[in-house]
Amino acid sequence: MDQPRILIADDHTLVAEAFKKALEPEFDVIKIVADGRSLLAAAKELKPDLVLLDLGMPLLNGLDAGLELKKLLPKTKLVVLTMNEDSDVASKALRQWASGYLLKKSAGIELKKAIFEVLHGRSYVTPSIAQRLMDEFIRDPRPRGGAKELTQRQRQVLQLLAEGRSMKEAAAVLDIAVRTVAFHKYRIMEDLGLKTNADLVRFAIREHIISEH
Repeated sequence: MDQPRILIADDHTLVAEAFKKALEPEFDVIKIVADGRSLLAAAKELKPDLVLLDLGMPLLNGLDAGLELKKLLPKTKLVVLTMNEDSDVASKALRQWASGYLLKKSAGIELKKAIFEVLHGRSYVTPSIAQRLMDEFIRDPRPRGGAKELTQRQRQVLQLLAEGRSMKEAAAVLDIAVRTVAFHKYRIMEDLGLKTNADLVRFAIREHIISEH
């Protein structure tokens, strides 16, 4: 029987290599990529059975990359492997596209268990996060409303600008006109009442579009 083919996306090379070592030889780790855009390109080409992805990646964060991947390859299973213990983030990922949510501090044996569960059509959430999600649901079972949601394109533009790229560089990455980037930037700032580039960066961190490191 063929081994399940796994693609790992994490911008920390040593961490990704450690996961690869932990998973082999039971699984076939076909590639490691370091940013969200490389992940989309590699997944499209290689069509893995499962993608293990971090949330805090450059160019395109894991939350947005996961959403794109789900549309692109609906049969591929997506498992988050992150340091982010925010239950709101976990809830959003699991609701929209993820079949599993694990913390990087989890033991290797839990990682294998999660992958096995997910490949067999079940979900897996690391126990501490699962407990928090359950507690929050019991306290307030209503779906969360909240601030105005950014569009997918606005999130992409915001991430690149918050990472310090110029409008011209962001336009080149997204293959759109510079004026389109400017339009999105100023629309975001106007809609959210942000005054400066520093406000944009703080908002991007708060929304988990970029990570603080």
